[in-house]
Amino acid sequence: MKIHDAQFLLSTTNLAELPPPAYAEIAFAGRSNVGKSSLINSLAQRKKLVRTSNKPGATRGINFFRLTLEGGAMLDLVDLPGYGYAQRSKKERRSWGPLIESFLSTRPGLRAVVPIIDVRRGIEEDDLDLIDYLESIDLGIYLVATKIDKIPRHQRKLRVEALRKEAGRRVFPYSSETGEGREALFRSLLRAASIELPRDPESAGSAAEG
Repeated sequence: MKIHDAQFLLSTTNLAELPPPAYAEIAFAGRSNVGKSSLINSLAQRKKLVRTSNKPGATRGINFFRLTLEGGAMLDLVDLPGYGYAQRSKKERRSWGPLIESFLSTRPGLRAVVPIIDVRRGIEEDDLDLIDYLESIDLGIYLVATKIDKIPRHQRKLRVEALRKEAGRRVFPYSSETGEGREALFRSLLRAASIELPRDPESAGSAAEG
């Protein structure tokens, strides 16, 4: 599905300032420096929609981005603050927990959450805590292993399978550099958002012939 437009809406640490939940929302969460910004840019097919940084912990507020899709459908992507970055102040780190939990548990337009892990680092305790919390509030979970291009190709399938067993759920391998895994993840997120997928031209042709 083509993306006709992608725009930044706002960034805030105050839930009262969030935009009205006019469209389905997909949130992205993960430890600092797992490639969250690059993943969102890749999904949106934009290079600079989300500011990327070599400095971990750059995302401090809740950031909203709106996509206009082929056919006119709208989808909001929500970039949540990265967690697990020790060099932030204890006060700041403590404030992120209630902010993120309140958003996840009360946001009416939220359809699914994408926890992100670095395939080389694996699943850490913070990631498992997030997954457990999402399960407890019955939110859809689409676990993504980024930076798949950073490990040898012959190791990728085995590594992803090991992560799947550890997490107890499907893992979407992804490379923001090459685009590997984008279609599978994006189509799954569109389904979670109840956005109708375009028909496969070959399938449509076969149906017409029949």
